[in-house]
Amino acid sequence: MYDTIIIGGGVTGFSAAMYAGRLELKTLVISKIRGGTIILTNEIGNWPGIKMTDGITLAKDIEEHALEYGVEVVDTEAIKVEKNRNHYVVHTNDGNKHETKTVIFATGTEWRKLNVPGENEFANRGVHYCALCDGYFYKDKVIAVVGGADSAVKEANLLTQWAKKVYIIYRGENVHPEPPNLRKMEKFVEEGKIEVITNTNVVEIKGDKFVTKVLLDKKYNGSKEFPIEGLFVDIGHIPQSQLAKELGVEVDKKGDIIVNKNSETNVPGVYAAGDVANGAFKQAITGSAEGVLAAFSAYEYINK
Repeated sequence: MYDTIIIGGGVTGFSAAMYAGRLELKTLVISKIRGGTIILTNEIGNWPGIKMTDGITLAKDIEEHALEYGVEVVDTEAIKVEKNRNHYVVHTNDGNKHETKTVIFATGTEWRKLNVPGENEFANRGVHYCALCDGYFYKDKVIAVVGGADSAVKEANLLTQWAKKVYIIYRGENVHPEPPNLRKMEKFVEEGKIEVITNTNVVEIKGDKFVTKVLLDKKYNGSKEFPIEGLFVDIGHIPQSQLAKELGVEVDKKGDIIVNKNSETNVPGVYAAGDVANGAFKQAITGSAEGVLAAFSAYEYINK
C-alpha cells in the first residue's frame, strides 16, 4: 500500500514526488515516458535561479532529486484508476495493480491536431509536432509552422537553425508570443528567415511520398496552393484527463481537471497538477509548484 501514487513523470510529477518523499510518504511514480513534454524544449530561461538551461537537464535534475528520497518509479502506463473502499487501485498495462491511499494526476497533455485531410497520411513524412525532435531533417528546406501562440513562435525561431525559410501560418490577426520570443522572431523576419501569414488556415496537406504543399483557405501570392517541404503543427494541447474522468473527477469544458488552490479535486484523496489541471498559466514552474501543493495536500489528507 502506497501513501501516494503519482501518474506522470514530467517536471510536475517528479516535483510532487520529491516533496512527497521529503514528507516520508511511501511514493510511487507511474510514467510511460520520463521527463514529459519539457524534454522537447531546447531553451528554458524562466526557471528562477537558473538563467538558462534546457528541458532534458531540468527534468533529469528534478527526477534525480526525487529519487534521493526513496521514491519508486515504474516505467509503464496507467490504464485505469478505481476506488476500493477507502483507498485506490491503479492498473497498469503490464498487468499489475498498485494500491494507494491517494492519487496525484500529473498526466499533462498531448498535441492538438489540425484534423485536416493528409495530416495522418503524412505524419513523420513531412508533418511534425516537435521542432527540436525533427527540425534537423529540414536543412536548407522551406517549411511552415501552424500556430500563433508563444510555443509556435518559439518553434519557428528554433527551426531557423536548419531551414532555408520558415513561414508562420496563423488563423488570427497577429501572433502573440512572449516579448523575448517576439523580438527574436522580428529579427528573423528582418533577415528574411521567417515570414508570417495571418488570417489564414491550412485546410489540406498534399504530397506524394512526402509533403510537397498545403492548401490554404485563402490565396497567398495569387494561389491557395502553398509549396512547402515540411509542416510543424503547434496549435495547443489536449489534457490527458480521461483516467481522472472515469474515476468521477470533474473537468471543465476544455477537459482540464478542476482543482482548488491546494490542487484538490472534487474526489477526496485525488489531486491534479500541471498542464492537466485548470490553471490559467501553464508553465514548468507553475506545474512544479502545483505538484508540491498536491503532495502536501495528500500528506495532510493521510494524517487526518
